[in-house]
Amino acid sequence: MLYDAYEVQRSLLAGASTLANLGADWLNNPANPFSYSQMGPIMASALDVFAHASAPRGKPDFGLTHSVVEGEEVEVVEEVVLRKPFGQLKRFRRVRADGSEVTGQPRLLLVAPMSGHYATLLRGTVERMMPGHDVYVTDWRDAKLVPLADGRFDLDDYVDYLIGFLEHIGSQGGDQRAHMLAVCQPSVPAYAAAALMSADEHPCRPKTLTLMGGPIDTRLAPTEVNTVATQRPFEWFERNVIVTVPYVYPGAGRKVYPGFLQLTGFMAMNLGNHLVSHWGMFRHLVEGDGESADSTKAFYEEYRAVCDMTEEFYLQTIDVVFQRHALPKGEMEHRGRRVNPAAITDIAVLAIEGERDDISGIGQTKAALDISTGVDAKMKKYHLAKGVGHYGIFNGSKWRTKIAPIVEQWIAKHD
Repeated sequence: MLYDAYEVQRSLLAGASTLANLGADWLNNPANPFSYSQMGPIMASALDVFAHASAPRGKPDFGLTHSVVEGEEVEVVEEVVLRKPFGQLKRFRRVRADGSEVTGQPRLLLVAPMSGHYATLLRGTVERMMPGHDVYVTDWRDAKLVPLADGRFDLDDYVDYLIGFLEHIGSQGGDQRAHMLAVCQPSVPAYAAAALMSADEHPCRPKTLTLMGGPIDTRLAPTEVNTVATQRPFEWFERNVIVTVPYVYPGAGRKVYPGFLQLTGFMAMNLGNHLVSHWGMFRHLVEGDGESADSTKAFYEEYRAVCDMTEEFYLQTIDVVFQRHALPKGEMEHRGRRVNPAAITDIAVLAIEGERDDISGIGQTKAALDISTGVDAKMKKYHLAKGVGHYGIFNGSKWRTKIAPIVEQWIAKHD
């Protein structure tokens, strides 16, 4: 019933958003005398903000068409190189003006979060790393679009997908070992995949593992997100946040943790900041500063585009990562097999945290270095990004100018 009620509300707001857009356009039309009054621009700006806030959103595009490699502008061709039911491996192939492909650079797998947002949340990460790397990204699928006939997807499957993606990248010729960078939530399954592949001496195990703002050990500096996951018993999550996908979607009947619930939670935790952002957007529109208003709009276009997670993946993550802390305690298992952090011996591990991260507290990602007892100290590195919040770790100016160079140097050193 909750999902059905949400769909009704979404349909109503979609109509209201369209009407608000029409009203804003009419109030801004030079042919309308009211547009020259004092109240015209104010009302138009208010309608514009409402229209943007209430508009329905689907999966965004990466929209990356060009990059610059060694001073030369190249075309970027976005292609899916491996498809699986719950996600696909996407590559950003770079083509020179003469039609030849850029080759010889380190291959990098960016592991996007499966946490209510699409992989396009890493658009800025992809864009910044493309000039010097052959970039791949995990493009997870919205669970409500996956038919029940395609089966389940849990944390074990997530690890299997990462291993499969690394195998595919390694099979493309040349060095079989790529580099892997995980942002936020996938730090745990990415670490588990690296440990399992190391234990097996897998030829496609990553050369470096970069973890950014991830919940390796949420017992350290717990944030409000961590508290929410631990202050209630596991059964509460089963009863209160899991819903059934309505019949209007291909995944009808599938049990999911819907993206709109996660978005509601994140918005509520930072409600003051979001209100200030929308007030700022309103002021910019009134003052005619469309560029500043557009930057706020662009962020919220991405932030509000949400997707569903399967019930089993979400609940297993709550249990394994946030309530039992299985990985740092050496108790995590993958299909009945223990994940042994000490098995990692020849993968260089880089942990990056944001000083102002309110999702993953300081020390939670750094814990990956502590549990990697088989890795030599020279192959472990920690960086605390000053004045950076959670999203600033992998997006924005500080990511581009201060954090990305550290990642690039680390990859180059261990390539």
